[in-house]
Amino acid sequence: MTLRLQFAVPAAALMCLAVSAVCQAQPASTSSGQAWPTKPIRMLVGFPPGGPTDVVARIVSEKVAQQTGQQVVVDNRPGAAGNIAVEILTRATGDGHTLLYSSNAIAVSPGLYSKLPYDPLKDITPVTEIGAGCLIFMVHPSLPIKSVPEFIAYAKARPGQLNFASSGTGTSTHLAPVMFSQRVGITTQHIPYKGTAPSLIDMIAGRVQFMMGAVLTAVPHVRDGRVRALAVTGKKRIASLPDLRTLDEGDLPGFVVTTWQGLFAPAGVPPAVLSRVNAEFVKAIKSPDLRPKIEQQDMDPTAPGHVEFNAMYRAELARWTKVAKDAGLKAD
Repeated sequence: MTLRLQFAVPAAALMCLAVSAVCQAQPASTSSGQAWPTKPIRMLVGFPPGGPTDVVARIVSEKVAQQTGQQVVVDNRPGAAGNIAVEILTRATGDGHTLLYSSNAIAVSPGLYSKLPYDPLKDITPVTEIGAGCLIFMVHPSLPIKSVPEFIAYAKARPGQLNFASSGTGTSTHLAPVMFSQRVGITTQHIPYKGTAPSLIDMIAGRVQFMMGAVLTAVPHVRDGRVRALAVTGKKRIASLPDLRTLDEGDLPGFVVTTWQGLFAPAGVPPAVLSRVNAEFVKAIKSPDLRPKIEQQDMDPTAPGHVEFNAMYRAELARWTKVAKDAGLKAD
């Protein structure tokens, strides 16, 4: 026999339960009373689908959508080293519902353009860094080179004869080899491509002699012997190729190029909304299920606060603007 116990619930208690349920169903509110998100979030990505930036943007967006209960729609707008997407961001309403997921090209390319349609300091708002990685310095296997010193000697004996590929003018894959060439005193030629994949394809085919490329896409070809890796540009070695030295370890002390991916909003986002957006993305990045997915892309999850990230962004912008100016580079 089943016993069913019934209890009388006072009307006032029922009212409290109903109010509580409604409150829990509302979007998370900030201390100023502003709610975010109240509608789907548009996530601009300034690079083609399937590239290193797009891959991480999508896994992060999926996690944030789960947390907030709002859809995050990835909108790829490739071109001009990500500047097309940045310009679209600057025209959006500053309510936190249009965001930009960018590589560090957002801090690298402005130094190359004398007439950008936006101000990189005033028109965008840094939110947080997602993760940081590095580049792989690699050569075509046909070159009789197995170390960085050998590469430098080979290039010095052939001034202007070595071409390097990049994923586009104004990206770190462009300016890192420029800075390297400045540092060691060699003359090389830049061949820009429209994305990571086509630049790597021509590198494998031997149409260009070297590049500093994205770790995620390069590692399989390094392991297959289609390209020869000489070093990585980060502060530490990478897990996928632990025997590969950093440039900083001995060949070029102090030469460190960190590639990073970050989140940006338009100017004018209310402080409470900015804090809320930062909190949701930091929560996603640090979550036990998302963190290993970011690490699988050979990036260290970072997730700083928006004040700290703003300072980092400004320092990067100043650094790469100087590199471009010293090299006399222009993309106009």
